[in-house]
Amino acid sequence: MGNLQYLGTEWAEEAKKRLDAELTPEKVKHLTSSMTNIYQNCPGGKDMYFYVEYTDGKLSRLETGDGEPPAGEFKIIADYDTFAKITRGELGAVRALTGRKITLRGNMAKALRLAPLVDRLNKVLATIPTDY
Repeated sequence: MGNLQYLGTEWAEEAKKRLDAELTPEKVKHLTSSMTNIYQNCPGGKDMYFYVEYTDGKLSRLETGDGEPPAGEFKIIADYDTFAKITRGELGAVRALTGRKITLRGNMAKALRLAPLVDRLNKVLATIPTDY
């Protein structure tokens, strides 16, 4: 497989496959939650989004795109480059949040409890051969 364009349709399909295979309900503690990431200052000039939803530990929805994103329990806003670093595993979720690299809307205490699961999700996404 060649490199896939970050946040593109093929990248999202590959992300679904890998997350389904790697993150079992037990590994994500039967999580029910959703997250909308808003990517600002993207190549091409448009803002983009990454939306992921888990229901009782199973990936129930994942989508990327531009325009109006689905509403998630958490909304995270940051520059494209910051999210790319997080997805590559170069920057952890808690460090990005405490370093004010990202803006979080949602329950902060719950977000901090879920941060290790988000880092696990990003470790899986980091395995996708990607052009950023």
